[in-house]
Parts: sequence; C-alpha cells; structure tokens
Amino acid sequence: MGQARHDKREWQVKRLERTRQLIELGGLVVKAGLVELTGDDRAVILGLLVEAAARLRTEDREQALTLWRRRGKRAFTQDALTQGSDAHQTARH
Repeated sequence: MGQARHDKREWQVKRLERTRQLIELGGLVVKAGLVELTGDDRAVILGLLVEAAARLRTEDREQALTLWRRRGKRAFTQDALTQGSDAHQTARH
C-alpha cells in the first residue's frame, strides 16, 4: 500500500514539473513577442520553432546557439530592467 502511494506521489511530482516546464516555455514564446507578432497563429509559431530546430541540425549549430543565447540573455536583462522601472514608477505614483 505504501509503495502505491509513493508511486502516485512520484507521478504527481513529475507531472507538476512537466506542467511548470510547459508554462515557462509558453511564457518565453509570449515574452519574445511571437504571440502578438503572429496574431496568435499557432501554425506560424510552430513553423518558426521548426525552422530553428532545423538550423540546430546543421553545421551552424554552435554559431546559432551562441547568437541566440546572447540575444536571450540581453532580452532577459532588458525585461528585468523594464520590470524594475515599472515597479519603481508604480511605487512613485
């Protein structure tokens, strides 16, 4: 009986981790502006992601990863600065 409970708990933890991962990945799609820029066209968004995956299968993989990593880090930094500025503006008003 205890093993069954443990297995169910383990399954629930894995499911929650997977759900969190999917939510975070969806958030990145939104943060990148893809939802707004594509009019929430899921086929276009998937096409963009498929195109990126295809590029990662080429000899340009490392160059693409380096470029995209830099851009992503800059976007995270800019977002943090913008959110900090927004919070500061809200606190002042």
